[in-house]
Amino acid sequence: MRTPIPSTASIAFGLLLLAGCGGSAPPNAPSTGASEPSTPAAAAADGDKTPSERQGKPQPEPEKKGAGGAVGVGDKAPTFSVDSMNGQGKVSVNPGKVTIVDFWATWCKPCEKSFPKYQELYVKYKASGLEIAAVSVDEEKGGIPAFAKSHGAKFPIGWDDGKKIADKYKPENMPTAYVIDKQGVVRHVHKGYHDGEEKELEKEIKGLL
Repeated sequence: MRTPIPSTASIAFGLLLLAGCGGSAPPNAPSTGASEPSTPAAAAADGDKTPSERQGKPQPEPEKKGAGGAVGVGDKAPTFSVDSMNGQGKVSVNPGKVTIVDFWATWCKPCEKSFPKYQELYVKYKASGLEIAAVSVDEEKGGIPAFAKSHGAKFPIGWDDGKKIADKYKPENMPTAYVIDKQGVVRHVHKGYHDGEEKELEKEIKGLL
């Protein structure tokens, strides 16, 4: 089923997600150009420092906000609750649960790979307190249940009507997954999806459960 042409009101949002579908920006290269220490003792001490510290520059704090105020690591996760479209109750972020909030769309090819892997994690860790809240940013909801069924997803899947939830998180890629701890704080962000990423997610989940 082909996805309908996006409405004028969501053109900007749609273009951003399409441009980022399945990809992520490479990390910045480390800074270089540190001056040589003047003595052997200074050299030994300098060996444990970063290039920025050797130049007397303060260490940058971990990035929390993404472009345009996107939710990042260390931020309180915006709460939401919508009905699931596959008979799994509510799609929501609940206190006391480790939650993967996954923004996806039926037109996003990496989502076809991620859903079966998320289902495996859901089956394995649901009894231990894992929840998955899959939020579709499709323009219309018609194809969502069929997509979920065809890719084996039995975790809660909902439709972000009007992109109200996406406007709170501002995901920079499609898909984007937020790993949220039991206190409702974002601990990890996965921009895009690549083969083997479920192993990274599993380590993160086990560390929070």
